[in-house]
Amino acid sequence: MKFSENWLRHHVPTRASRDELAATLTAIGLEVEDVAPLGDSLDGVIVARIVNAKKHPEADRLQVCDVDTGNGIVQIVCGAPNARAGLVAPLATVGANLPGGIAIKAAKLRGVESFGMLCSAKELGVDPDASGLLELPDDAPIGTPLATYLGLPDASIEIKLTPNRADCFSVRGIAFDVAAALGSEVIPLDTTPVPAQSDATMNVVLDAGARVPRFAGRVIDNVNANVKTPVWMAERLRRSGLRPISFLVDVTQYVMLELGQPMHAFDKDKLEGEIVVRPARTGEPLALLDGRTVELDDDFLVVSDSQGGRGARAVALGGIMGGSDTRVTDDTRNVFLEAAHWIPSAIIGRSRKLGMHTDAGHRFERGVDPQLPGIAVEYATRLILDIAGGVPGPLLDVTLPEHLQSPKPILLRRARLARVLGLTVADAEVVRIFTALGMKVEALADGWSVTAPSRRFDIEREEDLIEEVARIHGYENIPTHTPAGALTLAAEPEARLNELAVREQLAARDYYEAVNLAFIGNDVLQRWGMTEQLVPLANPLSADLAVMRPSLLPGLIVALSHNRARQQERVRLFELGRTFHIGEAAVARKDAPTETPTLAIVACGAAQAEQWGETARPLDFYDLKGDLDALIAWGGEPQRWTVHADSLPGWLHPGRSARVARDGHTVGYLGALHPQLAKALDLGPDVHVLELALDPLLDRRLPKAQAVPRFPAVRRDIAVDVPEQVSWSQIEHAVRGSLGTALVALRLFDRYSGKGVEAGRKSLAMGLILQDASRTLTDDDADRCVRNAVAALEVSCEAKLRG
Repeated sequence: MKFSENWLRHHVPTRASRDELAATLTAIGLEVEDVAPLGDSLDGVIVARIVNAKKHPEADRLQVCDVDTGNGIVQIVCGAPNARAGLVAPLATVGANLPGGIAIKAAKLRGVESFGMLCSAKELGVDPDASGLLELPDDAPIGTPLATYLGLPDASIEIKLTPNRADCFSVRGIAFDVAAALGSEVIPLDTTPVPAQSDATMNVVLDAGARVPRFAGRVIDNVNANVKTPVWMAERLRRSGLRPISFLVDVTQYVMLELGQPMHAFDKDKLEGEIVVRPARTGEPLALLDGRTVELDDDFLVVSDSQGGRGARAVALGGIMGGSDTRVTDDTRNVFLEAAHWIPSAIIGRSRKLGMHTDAGHRFERGVDPQLPGIAVEYATRLILDIAGGVPGPLLDVTLPEHLQSPKPILLRRARLARVLGLTVADAEVVRIFTALGMKVEALADGWSVTAPSRRFDIEREEDLIEEVARIHGYENIPTHTPAGALTLAAEPEARLNELAVREQLAARDYYEAVNLAFIGNDVLQRWGMTEQLVPLANPLSADLAVMRPSLLPGLIVALSHNRARQQERVRLFELGRTFHIGEAAVARKDAPTETPTLAIVACGAAQAEQWGETARPLDFYDLKGDLDALIAWGGEPQRWTVHADSLPGWLHPGRSARVARDGHTVGYLGALHPQLAKALDLGPDVHVLELALDPLLDRRLPKAQAVPRFPAVRRDIAVDVPEQVSWSQIEHAVRGSLGTALVALRLFDRYSGKGVEAGRKSLAMGLILQDASRTLTDDDADRCVRNAVAALEVSCEAKLRG
């Protein structure tokens, strides 16, 4: 929310300096993000008129102007493109010092004397526009100090509002907080009804139920739409971040900023029949003020008229933007003012759905005072009549009383207030705070009954009232007490690794940790083929953050891609986070989605960092599998883990990837990205990924003490010929299953394929380390173990013993 400092002071008189005002706003929860001083050093700058302008004899881009200062004519050399006879503009006279340290002196420019400088808005420090001279209205009084005429000095203050403080999206809303904090009072708003001077009106039908419970309006005939927006109004709009457009539009913007009620002005002559507020129809088109034509659905609300039938034509998008067909123009003579109350749930997310953001939608999404529409129409009517004339009709205020709720009294207990704040606030101070905030207070024996104004949606319970007292009384006045109590240290479970250990292990293996948002876009997931069991957000921040992530990999790959685009060829990232899924049964039962702690790794480029000790080679599947093996070994029991080249998801390369299982249950995948996906993501073929559930990885074997073996181990080496598609994990599983506890280690020490081995098969040589805790194994024992292992391999792996 941006506003003019002088505008705020107009509503709440205070002697506080600008710095004190900014500090107070921040202290009471309205955080000041920026204070831009305007026109602080304008002594010697006056309103002047160019009487005559002729080309400079020695410079094509300069003009020699005769300028009326109200006290005579002076000669000014000016290079502004809009300098012309009759223009009223600011003149910095000789001796003036402009913002930025510019001192004005008499000078000669290309041989022609100049006694001052005609100024742009930027040179005066009142606006960033430097395209030409600041053009003032023709009726501006010549010779008047510019600061007096423009209401300067001033400052444009921008505050950051939390979503619960929708009432502060207006100057008057902020004024109540400032009055309470600085011990002042808000000047009452003139709400005297404007008497009707005609019977002109429009019939309004509310056909959207609780979503639009109030609609106020008024017809004003014979308005002079060509009247210039007064300087005081235009400047307040400009200093609040809005550009003046035309008077009728500016009035609605001005009322929105001052009172907080968005409004719209229709050209009444372009409306037909009655006004109907209704849900939009699916596929219904609407031409908006921004020049776009959008197609709506029944999730939107519209204001419609009777062109083509009752409620047939949509003329405005409810709570967001007006339509271009019925907008006011310079030719408008008869106006229909509209101010409605749209509840937040009817507006939230609709603007983003159309890829737009409007001030009206921003306010209605957070909540607007339901009592404001009639007041806003009366206030805007008075401004229009005072400035542009016209004949007003009666105020139209259509309501659905059953859907309008009045604030209810809330009990604030004196003892509860003291207990929560840790100090006693005087009764008079409590009453003063609530009264200054516009609340009704009734004293009770044990506290107060407080009724918040209708604009304060955030006041719902006793704790909210306590917060108001703390906020205005001053957080700095609340004593600080060190909490007392014994803290118990939680014991780390021995059977589970800490996540920090995983992070340290990966960092030691040359990976960098990444942290991504838990939201992702539907379009990204479509590319990955991740379209099932998704958890969509009801009110996403943007279309790129519309779904809870079902996997960590898409986000990590985006981070990898950003690094690749910045000349980082070797990228190694990991992330520990939660993924989210929801099944059909959970949807039917309205259960919460399943959250799974997950580890993901992405890597590309060279296997080793650039060096001279080893020949450079690209990263491959086995490098990533080695990292996985290191993590598994960290927790112990590697024999419970297996890697299979089957049942792969579509985003993995079918020939360079594998499924990871623990105790036979799939826990993740690793390998190269599928070539089609890598091409779609504009990545090279060298990107490898790993993703698996974190909990199985964190489980570890408890250390157990056992005696050192008294009897020697026996080793037997065998070589078997197996099909190429048989994995080592299948072979290991078969051998361990056949030998049981007699096998203490199994070591693969050779792999061969080529001459002497059938095509499609491979030869694996392995060492069987055998040992018995109760005796020394004999040759017969060792030979029997070899026979059992070979037999198991022949059955389960189609193996042949090689001689």
